[in-house]
Amino acid sequence: MLFIPTYFAPIIQYVAMTKSDTIVFEVDDNFQKQTYRNRCNIYSASGKLQLNISTIHNKNIRQKTRDIKIDNSSNWQTQHLRTLQTVYRSSPFFEFYEDDLRPLYEQKQEFLLDFNIKCHEFIISAMQEEITYSKTSIYNVDSDLKDFRSLAVARKELNYDLKPYTQVFENKHGFLSNLSILDLLFMEGPSTEIYLKNNNALDLLG
Repeated sequence: MLFIPTYFAPIIQYVAMTKSDTIVFEVDDNFQKQTYRNRCNIYSASGKLQLNISTIHNKNIRQKTRDIKIDNSSNWQTQHLRTLQTVYRSSPFFEFYEDDLRPLYEQKQEFLLDFNIKCHEFIISAMQEEITYSKTSIYNVDSDLKDFRSLAVARKELNYDLKPYTQVFENKHGFLSNLSILDLLFMEGPSTEIYLKNNNALDLLG
């Protein structure tokens, strides 16, 4: 299965990943805006909240995803961690994963790809899953692999009809579907893998 490495990917991406023993990350495509490469959605007291990572890239030149650098001139890591602590402190499992999560926001990364891969490794480790991954070496428009690169697109998102689970602010805004995998992890903890594997939302992707 072929995926774009993203910043704590939407839940639907991990629904797809848990259907395979190995995945391939596309790193040779051109960087595109309006994707989850450098953003994720979480549940705040005000509803859906987007966390964005500023990047350094030349708007007039096409750059590969592997070459995109993070703009570390801002204190984005501290801001993102504090936001996660604020909105998920009352969730059932945030404190269980916090110590392993914190280093991601304390150690600076130069490249967005490297940071996203570390985010993925954190999730796989937290779920105690054994899903290996590799990276592409060339870009193929028509891959022989089952192609889920479109799951990284943030605009015009499909309604994947994901099964509801308890969310920290659902009494205010109801169930918000397909948030970052972090939302599911902090709410379901060790049951995250069961939720993903028992979800049939992937059927909508053909």
